[in-house]
Amino acid sequence: MTDKAAEDSIRELISHLGDDPGREGLQETPKRYLKFLREFLEPQKFNFTTFENDSGDDMIVQTGIPFHSLCEHHLAPFFGFASVAYIPKKRIVGLSKLARCVDHFARRFQNQERITFQIAEELTRHLDPGGVAVSLTARHFCMEMRGIKKPGTTTTTSRMTGAFFENVSTRSEFYSLIRRDSDFV
Repeated sequence: MTDKAAEDSIRELISHLGDDPGREGLQETPKRYLKFLREFLEPQKFNFTTFENDSGDDMIVQTGIPFHSLCEHHLAPFFGFASVAYIPKKRIVGLSKLARCVDHFARRFQNQERITFQIAEELTRHLDPGGVAVSLTARHFCMEMRGIKKPGTTTTTSRMTGAFFENVSTRSEFYSLIRRDSDFV
């Protein structure tokens, strides 16, 4: 489909919903809406750079990673913060890659549960770590603005593998760190 065809579809939708796509305030809306969708839905490619680990096997945690996505069920935005942790073995990853990984999986029609799972799987695939923990907390406009209409409701999802799944104290340390650091966000 061409951009023009997509813009025409958006004009048709605006008309179907009872407004005039030719009026001044809506004339450029199809073009802007298409640009918005591309920004939201096109994951940026990145090189998952890893390095030899010469620093031991202590947990590496990154918190307060903002993300946004579009709900695949309602096409409404959801947004929040991710916390990502792993226990390195032979390789560590450049810190920016954790945030890029979150963005990579969030920028498409999605659900929160799948993003959480995909981040954990990607880290496991690239690092072969001793374990991975991913927690996402988000607000969903499909919950806040339509349907049940519960503003401010948050949803938290998590995925634990390896030591985070098997060892209660490792999991507790992760939750303690993300709880403490969430006060700064």
